Amino acid sequence: MSFYVYILRTSSNTLYIGQANNLEKRSEEHQSKSSKSAKYVRYFNSVKLVYSEKHKTRKEAMQREAQLKKWTKAKKEALIAGDLGLLKKL
Repeated sequence: MSFYVYILRTSSNTLYIGQANNLEKRSEEHQSKSSKSAKYVRYFNSVKLVYSEKHKTRKEAMQREAQLKKWTKAKKEALIAGDLGLLKKL
């Protein structure tokens, strides 16, 4: 089984970071604003999946999620854009 860390961009350009074992299902939950969707993203008109990473274990995914949540928005944006040079500078 694989686990994913993902980043969503909300309609107000904020970023939400989460992890899941079924990225497609989790993304649909966020889009539909179901009761399983994170409370934070329910308040926005739309959310878009802008980044994801695959991990072998839930522990790895949770550790990466915690790491990304500590990053600045600029660093997260560099990761999303795939700008490794800027990512290293930040």
